[in-house]
Amino acid sequence: MDLQPLVAKVFPKKTEVPKGLRRPPKLSGGLPVVGHTADFVRDTIGLLKRVNAELGEIGAFDILGKKMVAVFGPDAHEAVFRAPDEQLNPSEAYKIMTPVFGKGMVYDAPPEKMNEQLKMLLPALKDRRMRTYGEIVVREVESTISDWADEGEIDLVDFCRVLTNFTSSHCLLGKEFRTGMTEEFARVYHSLERGVTPIAYLNAHLPLPSFRERDRARIRLEQMVTKIIEERKNSGRVGEDFLQTMMDARYKSGAPLTDFEITGMLIASMFAGHHTSSVTTAWALIELVRNPEQLARVRAELDGLFGSGEEVGFASLRNAPLTEAVVLEALRLHPPLFMLVRVVVKDFVYKDYFLEKGTWVILSPTVSHLIPEYFADPHKFDIDRYLPPREEDKKRDYAFLPFGGGRHKCMGNAFAILQVKAILSILLRRYDFELANHDVKSDFQGLVVGPKEPVRLGYKRRQQPSASRTPEVTTATDGGTADQPATTHKPFKVTLNLDVCQGHAMCQGESPEIFRQIGVGKARLLQATPDPSLRAKAEAAAKYCPTRAIRIEEI
Repeated sequence: MDLQPLVAKVFPKKTEVPKGLRRPPKLSGGLPVVGHTADFVRDTIGLLKRVNAELGEIGAFDILGKKMVAVFGPDAHEAVFRAPDEQLNPSEAYKIMTPVFGKGMVYDAPPEKMNEQLKMLLPALKDRRMRTYGEIVVREVESTISDWADEGEIDLVDFCRVLTNFTSSHCLLGKEFRTGMTEEFARVYHSLERGVTPIAYLNAHLPLPSFRERDRARIRLEQMVTKIIEERKNSGRVGEDFLQTMMDARYKSGAPLTDFEITGMLIASMFAGHHTSSVTTAWALIELVRNPEQLARVRAELDGLFGSGEEVGFASLRNAPLTEAVVLEALRLHPPLFMLVRVVVKDFVYKDYFLEKGTWVILSPTVSHLIPEYFADPHKFDIDRYLPPREEDKKRDYAFLPFGGGRHKCMGNAFAILQVKAILSILLRRYDFELANHDVKSDFQGLVVGPKEPVRLGYKRRQQPSASRTPEVTTATDGGTADQPATTHKPFKVTLNLDVCQGHAMCQGESPEIFRQIGVGKARLLQATPDPSLRAKAEAAAKYCPTRAIRIEEI
C-alpha cells in the first residue's frame, strides 16, 4: 500500500518563504497532525479570541492539515476585503452552503454563473422595493402580537425567528408566498439554518443529525416552493414579487431557472434578509432591558415620532437615530456571523507576512468589535458611540463589519436594519419587557449567532402615551432636514467605488441628478463635481448606501 499520498496530505511540503517575508506567528498548544481541531470544533470563538489575545493582529493555527490564519483589526480587514477574488476567494470556503442553497447554486457555481445568480437577488433589495417594506413589517408585527394579552411571557428567540420569517418572506418573496406559509415553513427553514455550523468547514456532509435534518429540510422546502410555482402557472397569475422575478429570470444563455434553482434563490434571498434580523431583534430587546436608561431614551424618541398617530414606514424610521443606534450596537456586540472566511488561491502578502496558496484566512467581527482602540469601553452597550461627534462605526473604515465588507458585503444589510427598527418601533411603544434571566449567553453552535435558548421575556402592555415632542428638523441654507443633512453651499467632489457597489440604487433614489443605475448593473456617477446646492442630496446618498461606496470630499 502506497502511503505517500496520505503522508503528503497530513505533512504537506512547505512553500519556501520569499526573502524579506515571514510566516504569521503560530498559536501555542495544539497536537501533532490534528493541530487545534478539537478546540475549533468545541469552542471556535474561544479559539479565535485566544489567537488575538496571544498573537495580536495575525496568528496561525492548523485544523486537520488545513492552514488557518486569523486576522484582526481594520488594516488587516481592508487588505483581505480589497484583495481580488483571483487571490482571496470566498467561494471555496462557503461551499458549506451547497447543501442549503443547492448543488450548482451561488458559491457552488462557477464565478460567471454565481455573478448572474447574485444579480437575480438584487431586485428584492433595491431602493424602489425597500420603500414599501417598513409598512409591510409593521402589519406583520401587528398581526403576530394581536393575540397577546395585557401581560404574559414569550420565548423571545422563537418569537423573533417566527416573526422575521413572516416579515422577510412577505417583503422579499411576496404576499402570495407569505399567505400560503404555515408554521411548517418556519420549522423547515430553522432546520436549514441549524445545519450551517463551524464543523461544516471541515466536511459539510458528515453523518451528523443536524446535517441529516438540514438535508431533509432542503428537500421539503423544494416541495413547498414547487407547489406554489405550479399553482401560479396553472392559474395564469403574474405576481409583483421575488418569486415571479425568479420564474421570469433567464441566464445569459436564455435558459430559465429550474424549480430546484428557484428554491435555492429563494433560500439565498431569505438568508440575505432573515437570519440577521431574527437574532439582532432578540439581542436588541435583551440589551435594552438590561440597560433601562438607554431604553427610556429610545422609547421617548419613538413616542415623539409616532405618538400622534404617524405611520411607521421607510421615511419616518430614518428620523429615529437612537433606534438605529440600538440596532448597530446589537450588531457590534453580537454580530450574527462571528467568522468570515477567504481561501488563498494565489500567494498573498500582508505587511511582511506571507500566506501561501491553500491557506484559509479568517476574520472575526465578534473579536474585532471588542478592540478598545476603535470602540471605547468595548464591552459596554452604548448607543451614543454611533451619534455625532463620536460615530465610532465611521471613523475607521473596516473596523465595524457586522455584514462583512468589500464587494462581497451582505446584500441584505439595509433591509435587515430597516426591519429590526420597524419591529422595535411597535414592540417598545406597546409593551414593557422584563427578562426572566439577565445573564443571557451567545450560542456559537451555528454560524448565525443568536442568544442561547431558552430566553423567557415577560411583557406588560403600556398605557399609550400622547406625543411628547415632534421629530426635530434641521434647517439650513440648502433646506436640509434630518433626512437630508443641512450643509452650506461649498464646492464638493463625489467619488464612487464601483468595486464595492452592488447596485441597490439607493443613491439614485436620494439624488437622481448625481447617480443613475441602468438595469441591474452598478451605479453610474453622472457628476463628479455637482452644483453645491445638491450637497444635501449627495450626503444622503452616501449615508444610505448599503455598501458605503460613496465618498464626499471638499474641493
